Amino acid sequence: MQPKTMINDAEWDKLISDVAYYFEDLTLKRGFQYYKQNRVRSFRMISSRRVMAVVEGREDYAVSMELDSLTDSHCDCPVQGPCKHMAAVLMSVAESQERSVNMLANAKAVIDRKKAEALEASSAAGVSGSRREQAKKLAGLIPGATVAEWRDYMALLTAPLAQTVRNPQYAERALSAIAQAKADLPPAAELLFQLNAHLFILESLITPGGQHNAGALSSPGYALGYYTAIAVSELQEAIIRLMKRSLPLASEPEAWPRLKDTLAHVQLEMLTESRDRLREQPYFSFCYDQLWQRWIAPNASDPALYLEELEALRERAGGLGAAVNRSALLLAESRMYFYLSDDKAAWERLAAASERPGLHPDELLGCLEPLAEAGHWSRLAAWLETTGPLLNSRLYNLHSYAGYWEEVVRRLPEAEPQMWSTLSAMLPLSGGIYEAKLLDHGKWRDWMDYQLSSGKVPSDFRVSDLQPVEKHAPELLLPFYHQAAERFVLEKNRHSYKAAVKLLKRLAKLYKKMKREERWGEFLDAFTTRHSRLRALQEELRKGKLIP
Repeated sequence: MQPKTMINDAEWDKLISDVAYYFEDLTLKRGFQYYKQNRVRSFRMISSRRVMAVVEGREDYAVSMELDSLTDSHCDCPVQGPCKHMAAVLMSVAESQERSVNMLANAKAVIDRKKAEALEASSAAGVSGSRREQAKKLAGLIPGATVAEWRDYMALLTAPLAQTVRNPQYAERALSAIAQAKADLPPAAELLFQLNAHLFILESLITPGGQHNAGALSSPGYALGYYTAIAVSELQEAIIRLMKRSLPLASEPEAWPRLKDTLAHVQLEMLTESRDRLREQPYFSFCYDQLWQRWIAPNASDPALYLEELEALRERAGGLGAAVNRSALLLAESRMYFYLSDDKAAWERLAAASERPGLHPDELLGCLEPLAEAGHWSRLAAWLETTGPLLNSRLYNLHSYAGYWEEVVRRLPEAEPQMWSTLSAMLPLSGGIYEAKLLDHGKWRDWMDYQLSSGKVPSDFRVSDLQPVEKHAPELLLPFYHQAAERFVLEKNRHSYKAAVKLLKRLAKLYKKMKREERWGEFLDAFTTRHSRLRALQEELRKGKLIP
């Protein structure tokens, strides 16, 4: 009888690790199938570290497994290296040792899970040993540190995560690691520290290699992976939530230097950021706008602050030379002129920026929300009139833009002609909202004229879409239906004839609703006579019970 030789826990863990490294996952799955099909024969454990067996394949293959060194194992099959026959024998080893066969078959997943669990446990337990002491020491330094020193401390705290895959879990662990150095900060300083922590992690997600070098975001051709993009999106949402909290600078004026240092860092990244992501606003451009709108402008009583920023932007741009993104510079200057109430200068820079590629539409409309919140309706109307025609991207949903017009017109009715002229000038891009507003404002004839001029046919609409016009101005639908029916007849095929008859039946209902049945009868007689030679059409007219 074969002696019972057992593998201890350490040897078992090493075997799983070696199998995960040595075998392809597909090979393990095929080996598991062979094991389940009882293809492993003459299984013998020569020792706790050596196994021999015969495995049935296209023919019988002799397998010798060296558990201490899988690379020294051998199989007689044509495959050079790890094969499904070897994997099947390893499954039998697990069975003989009363170990989990499934763990061996899924060795790669098991190892990945153990790594993740180890990292999770490390994050949950906090930094241990010297790192716990380091976090404690840094917590004492943070209250008196500058923003640049904060970032140095964050780099130390997140260093153990440097090789971690950049995904939402990484962002959570990095924030948790920074939180280990919990410092006693006043409210404004606490908000600024949290913002800088989120910005620091944002940079580590979107910068190749996770390098936190100033201006390092301009690397061309760098695309975020799927899970990294999710993490970035979640961080941006967290930054928005953070900045929606009021920054109490009035009661904590000593926080101004840190706010300005934060602004200077964001400014640099914004001016050098790549602008090839057409479907979303560049990350630091977004942060720059939010920083001014949420925290700086509400606390700024002196226009000198905006003049200082204009000077700082130009000085920084001059130092960066060719590395500066001109669109970002123009947009930032436009925002400063907006705060200085110099709208003409602001519009000039917006227009210049709109001519450049890589501009997200939200960046052209960033000043609308502050005007609406402040109730400056005349000025908002002027901004809507100026910025609307600059929107030339079909990637943008204009509903928010249209919503601002509704707010203006409701409070400033005399601005309505201004709205119509602007929206019509934006056609065809504004087509969807232009049509909707015409219906909302009961401009039935203008709506119908637009449909006829753009070549629309009734089949382009659901019945419910046309119901408001049918209810309030049914006579406007008559030429719409007449023209479409004639077009269908000209196509001269059975399908088109059926569509024409369907429209004619809707016409009959309209004439009846308008109490003009006699006019309908005259038209139908003329129509039938004119197309009397189209036998298929006549058949469809009879099927539709329009003629006897």
